[in-house]
Amino acid sequence: MEASKKILDLIARAPGRAVAIAAPERTPLSYAELRHHLSKTIHTLNALGIGRGDRIAIVLPNGPEMATLLLSVMTAAVAAPLNPAYRTEEFDFYMSDLGVKALIVETGCNTAAIAVARARGIPVVELTTLRERAAGLFVLQGSGVPAVSRTDQDAGIALLLHTSGTTSRPKIVPLSHRNLCASARNICAALALSTADCCLSVMPQFHIHAIAAGLLASLAAAGTVFCTSGFSALRFFSWVKEAHATWYTAVPTMHQAILAETSRDQKIVARTRFRFIRSASAALPAKLLKEMEKVFAAPVIEAYTMTEAAQQITSNPLPPGVRKPGSVGLPAGPEVVTLDAKGNPQRLGVVGEVAIRGDNVMRGYENNPHANATAFTNGWFRTGDQGFFDPDGYLRITGRLKEIINHGDNEVSPRELDEVLLEHPAIAIAVTFALPHHKFREEVAAAVVLREGGTVSEQELRTFVSTRLANFKVPRRIVFVDKIPAGPTGKLQRIGLAQRLGLAQ
Repeated sequence: MEASKKILDLIARAPGRAVAIAAPERTPLSYAELRHHLSKTIHTLNALGIGRGDRIAIVLPNGPEMATLLLSVMTAAVAAPLNPAYRTEEFDFYMSDLGVKALIVETGCNTAAIAVARARGIPVVELTTLRERAAGLFVLQGSGVPAVSRTDQDAGIALLLHTSGTTSRPKIVPLSHRNLCASARNICAALALSTADCCLSVMPQFHIHAIAAGLLASLAAAGTVFCTSGFSALRFFSWVKEAHATWYTAVPTMHQAILAETSRDQKIVARTRFRFIRSASAALPAKLLKEMEKVFAAPVIEAYTMTEAAQQITSNPLPPGVRKPGSVGLPAGPEVVTLDAKGNPQRLGVVGEVAIRGDNVMRGYENNPHANATAFTNGWFRTGDQGFFDPDGYLRITGRLKEIINHGDNEVSPRELDEVLLEHPAIAIAVTFALPHHKFREEVAAAVVLREGGTVSEQELRTFVSTRLANFKVPRRIVFVDKIPAGPTGKLQRIGLAQRLGLAQ
């Protein structure tokens, strides 16, 4: 695939009649129609006073219009998609932090973002969906956006996202056209995507997972993106049937929910013909991977990803390549090493901090010299994840450095304990986390969700773990919950879990 330097280049050579964007119960949008719509929308944005370097906040629900608007704004200006579920205080923080020049919302919506924009004097542009026409078509209406001076350094930036901010103030991640195009090519190559593929898009479209993997990689391959209204396990199989989807990408909690629905949709499952299923953004338990491959008769490809890398870092290969459950695969785009505390590359098998560099990796956080000073070493971006390469060059992540539990003089990897707990037949979901302790600094704790009909006591689980792991790794506290708190993308969050469960004093 010839290197593309701008997002519009990704779709420039796709066959005009091929389907680019589709959606439930909507007429599909061809590549010729998509290119025409993007050109028209970019002209509209420019006429409104929006151009290169302008940061435009987008607050829209999942769907085909969100996909085509993102492409338009990333090309004409700088897109800053925000979670529609944010509250007033969150919108105020993010819009101020990003310095947005305009806000785009759906006509008639009742989002707190509008009140925040008006209070800050930020123009609001409304998007009206043309529902009688092809999926993704819309018109924009709004007052002119005041002209601003633009700097050359913004010219190459297409997308602004924030880190999760679980342990500190969220950091701004600026992703350039070059970063995003490189990531799209990397994902295309890893998954051997082609014009015959259709991705069922269920991830939140304000997140890099959906933007880079679901949208850009599919379009770079001249494939189809079937844009749903967001994740729904109940509607998943009807969407699969309508879309004739060949693959989907999601986080483990979504895979788990889909798997739970398979008993109710056996006929559709039997007709499902996924070429593969992709999992990213969080660790995929080996047991869940095996269950998915058994049910869907398709390879499950786990990838290692992060926002700062415009998504993909490593990926397990497609057949006939070897997939290693518990591993996040081989480098799939950027260079990947593990470093010691001094920044020296480690040998195979030696645990260190995972570090990356390449065209898909951001150049640095915006307006955060302290974070950049600690994140970059000799040109390598330090991911904050701990891991090692096995003898075959497959990367195994042992934990997030900030999530490692310090129990006295011992370090406990919560991921290792998660895997052991999930081996118990009564456990559906398990998340290990640190519990503050006056003597040992931190104690090992775990929150678990039982399978339907499953029963097990806390003591029985501790005994189960003690036969497989050293005594200091056995959780001293296990709480049974109906649901474990997750982030906006469905990713389970360890940090702060003790507080959210009311266990920290």
